[in-house]
Amino acid sequence: MTVTTATRTFTVCRAEELEENLGAGVLLPDGTQIALFRVPTGEPDRAGRMPDSTVFAVSNIDPYSGAAVISRGIVGEVDGEPTVASPLLKQRFSLSDGHSLEDADHRLAVYPVETSGGRILVRC
Repeated sequence: MTVTTATRTFTVCRAEELEENLGAGVLLPDGTQIALFRVPTGEPDRAGRMPDSTVFAVSNIDPYSGAAVISRGIVGEVDGEPTVASPLLKQRFSLSDGHSLEDADHRLAVYPVETSGGRILVRC
């Protein structure tokens, strides 16, 4: 049997409202709590202008503690992969696919993100 779940797209903010490497917690109308992160995709140019960035949306719920804190996590990278560390116990998660770098049994839900007309849209 195949189960199909309906997805909805939510406009969550304007792109310029997200600061690079800082999380933002969002409560969607359906009650889903997500954490948004805008991560630069390169180094600043010679004039100091920041490069393009990628926006990631993951669950705001820390799977280790159950607390809604991931948006307050520490952004970093491991072997070129963007990560966020929980502010409570410091477990690291991939922002790309949500897997825990410490324990294969834990992961964050990851949500597709797109930018349209300067707005960030999340599908869940």
